[in-house]
Amino acid sequence: MIPSTVLAAVAALSTPGAAPTQDAFFQNLTALCGKRFAGKLVSSDAADAAMASQPMTMHVRDCSATQIRIPFHVGADKSRTWVITRTDAGLRLKHDHRHEDGTEDVLSQYGGDTAEAGSATSQAFPADAFSKTLFTTKGNAASVTNVWSVEVRPGETFTYTLARPNRDFRVQFDLSKPLAE
Repeated sequence: MIPSTVLAAVAALSTPGAAPTQDAFFQNLTALCGKRFAGKLVSSDAADAAMASQPMTMHVRDCSATQIRIPFHVGADKSRTWVITRTDAGLRLKHDHRHEDGTEDVLSQYGGDTAEAGSATSQAFPADAFSKTLFTTKGNAASVTNVWSVEVRPGETFTYTLARPNRDFRVQFDLSKPLAE
């Protein structure tokens, strides 16, 4: 059950066209702002074997009423940031990939918009037209069927998933133990 104070805050920040569940989901993310968490690979796709032994962290930061940026670090690789944005129709997930010098990677800004209301704890983002074109032109045609999902179980776990036929990537972060800055 969501406390009435949280419901009031969600109502005050709701986005026209967004489902109440999407507003509640965004608030669940907002509650993590400023905190870092350790994570681990919880899927067993052979394509991710090298990543499995690397320490993983996420840092929920740069939070506003319309956007939350979540850098995702794998070992020393700090090139990835998940960006969740409110739109007129719901929520959008984009992947911002940068080189060490801060320049944008050629494979960046891909993602998608919610196609369904989802729930207060889980949202799915099928690949959008921009991403499908990017993947096709950059030789990653298998990725056009990508569906990314983010699940936030307050006080428990944050799970990021990439799924498509013959591909399953999942990382999970322990929200019960924030890391020191």
